[in-house]
Amino acid sequence: MPLKAYDLTGRTAFVTGAAGGIGRASAVLLAEAGATVHCADRDAEGLHETATLIKDHGGTARTHPLDVTDRAQLAQAVRSCERLDVMAAIAGIMHRSTVLETRDEDLDRVLDVNFKGVLHACQEAAWLMLARRSGGSIVTMASGAIDTGGPGLLCYGAAKAAVVQLTKTLANEVGKHGIRVNAVAPGWTRTPMTDRHDSEEQRQTETWMARMSPLGRVGEAEDVAHAVLYLASDASSFTTGQILRPNGGVAMPW
Repeated sequence: MPLKAYDLTGRTAFVTGAAGGIGRASAVLLAEAGATVHCADRDAEGLHETATLIKDHGGTARTHPLDVTDRAQLAQAVRSCERLDVMAAIAGIMHRSTVLETRDEDLDRVLDVNFKGVLHACQEAAWLMLARRSGGSIVTMASGAIDTGGPGLLCYGAAKAAVVQLTKTLANEVGKHGIRVNAVAPGWTRTPMTDRHDSEEQRQTETWMARMSPLGRVGEAEDVAHAVLYLASDASSFTTGQILRPNGGVAMPW
């Protein structure tokens, strides 16, 4: 069957940031592909909604209300998995400030969530996969900001660039054990994180981003989730250390 490579039946996935946006869309899609999905997020209500969506469609979900900046909480949740085939480290926050306006505390907060939270998720997943000699796929979440140097996105872009470096380094270190590590770098995507409450600023931004894209639109969470599924599944069995860019063609790096 041509779609068998995407089948995750019998596998276990752990998704951070699963309470909404790209994290929720990814958790739901991984479950639809057959995986048992462990959903983690600090938003307990949103987490419950994601788990309900999965279960209503016949899937299996476990919830872990936690903050990815709390290393102990994250480690306990990941280690509770009987097995781990997929880690999707998606949790992240947005911060906007110019270079001249950026404070140390701004940078520290964004790095704690967007880089350290991903680093710790990757470490816990890799340790578990290595201990059980199961191989697996680790998917990190970078951003189109790594290609643009967008005004106001110093903290966010720097953290996502660090995620890219983490992804490539870890891919080199664990590939011999059958563990693949790849990143997704989405373009502008409609999510709660980018939502400006239907403001004029948001409408102008989305209109501008749509015009920048050869496809003439901005992304939806499901567009990015399909990239996560590809990297999580055997369809990408010969892919590691790569940056997959579902960005509508806004950036086309080599």
